[in-house]
Amino acid sequence: MIVVTGATGNVGRALVERLVAEDQPVRALTRNPGRAAFPSGAEVARLELDRPAHLLDGATKLFLHIQATGDRTGGLLDAARAAGVRHVVMLSSGIIDEGADDETHPIRIWHATAEQQVRDSGLEWTFLRPISFATNALQWAPQIRVGDTVHGPFAEACTAPIHEDDIAAVAARALIDRGHSGAVHRLTGPEPVTTTEQITTIGHTLGRDLRFIEVPPDQVGPDLFPHVPPSMLQGILKSFAATAGVHPEITTTVETITGTPARTMSSSGSSVTIRKTLPATL
Repeated sequence: MIVVTGATGNVGRALVERLVAEDQPVRALTRNPGRAAFPSGAEVARLELDRPAHLLDGATKLFLHIQATGDRTGGLLDAARAAGVRHVVMLSSGIIDEGADDETHPIRIWHATAEQQVRDSGLEWTFLRPISFATNALQWAPQIRVGDTVHGPFAEACTAPIHEDDIAAVAARALIDRGHSGAVHRLTGPEPVTTTEQITTIGHTLGRDLRFIEVPPDQVGPDLFPHVPPSMLQGILKSFAATAGVHPEITTTVETITGTPARTMSSSGSSVTIRKTLPATL
């Protein structure tokens, strides 16, 4: 049995669907099972982190998403070990980069602490470290709802966004196949794209002429990043500043592990992410 935390998130849901498609026994954990709408082949359980033992009954593998488990991660790992779980695949962050870390960054601290908890658990582990998510484009959704102009910092910030289903595809292989224990998989999309180019691509997908207008970072407030906790906003801006005018890290990990190239921002595959998310909120 594979237990999936964060099962209603963009990565978790895609992972559950992939595991069901491969006839893998999967238990999807969610705070609201009645509204989850998972595939019929998935077992669904309510995420009750104050009683983790029953969530892991019969499980041998765990997909760990710390946005779902929060400060209960350590307790869940203890319960996993007691239940006989052997392998944990953790969705971490590409901000952790050995030899080049900013150890004061709050997002880095959060994920590095969780990674250490996984290492200390005594379980086999695999860390997935995506660097930039395609659905980060949702940060612009409120502005796109009301007009064709998007304001934000760092027009030339350059990343290689990865489609969340590509992350899920790697997670599935790490959970099902041998050879991933102790591995750290850094995950990106296959091509660099600036903030301005992302806005242009989204506009083309929506059939609209969108324009990006750069705002000085010292004038950026929480209204421009509604999905980011206010305490983390300055850290996010610092990360964006480091990518301005810099060619991003690009890996071929998705293709190496899954046999299928990662989707580009402008490809039909990546457009699925945009069509499924942005139009639904506009």
